[in-house]
Amino acid sequence: MRMQLGARLFDGPGPFIMGIVNATPDSFSDGGRYLEPAAAIAHALRLVDEGADLVDVGGESTRPGSAAVTAEEEIARVVPVIAGVRARGCRVPISIDTTKPEVARAALEAGADVVNDVSCLADPELARVIARAGVPLVLQHARGAAGAPAAYGDVVAEVARELRDALARAEAAGIPPDRVILDPGIGFAKQPEDDVALLAGLPALRALGRPLLVGPSRKKFIGALTGASVDDRVPGTLAAVTACVLAGVEWVRVHDVAPARQAALVAAAIRDAAARRAR
Repeated sequence: MRMQLGARLFDGPGPFIMGIVNATPDSFSDGGRYLEPAAAIAHALRLVDEGADLVDVGGESTRPGSAAVTAEEEIARVVPVIAGVRARGCRVPISIDTTKPEVARAALEAGADVVNDVSCLADPELARVIARAGVPLVLQHARGAAGAPAAYGDVVAEVARELRDALARAEAAGIPPDRVILDPGIGFAKQPEDDVALLAGLPALRALGRPLLVGPSRKKFIGALTGASVDDRVPGTLAAVTACVLAGVEWVRVHDVAPARQAALVAAAIRDAAARRAR
């Protein structure tokens, strides 16, 4: 992978770590903890200190049953965080996690470098905002509402096809494929068995030819497999991170940056040693 995100050129197979900053009152894992801008800014800087390569700031929860917010409210939550991180001299790239063109525009003006769209460009205007700004895009797979699991026959093949279609929509809107990262949308309108199948099927998604980002952090499938509560899912998250890196995924999106980075680096060393042995 070779991609410019803000001031940094990401070159190579990774692993790269995206740290999560939820400036929301109702996210499934840390709702309300970082709603105040000062707390969110401090958390973002802490994630950078722990080794985050990219900080993802969101102002609207995608937790099942969460209330929608207006663009104005979302802007009020995320812009002070992005501007505050930049005001403290932090040059680590920032992504704005939003589906709304107004929010993306305001966040980019405040200093964000990437748009992370969990709706897979459901709003054509968002695609136009991204194309005009010339910034990278994370296209995350979504089918239906996050709280209502969709029915799949072959989840890997269907997610691959729908991501390919979204990539074509992005290109038609003026976003070059070489500025797009793809995300299979773990936990988004999917059953635990779908998430496990997607993690097992990551090589098929790599065949789409774009860098992959996977967000397994503290997700429901870990609880379904282990019985662990949300706050006790770090070990399961690390297992999923390891699987992602061994499968060649470039980016992992996590709440717990320091342990995830350690797991990812060890997995990458094993991955690279296996590749050398295969040659």
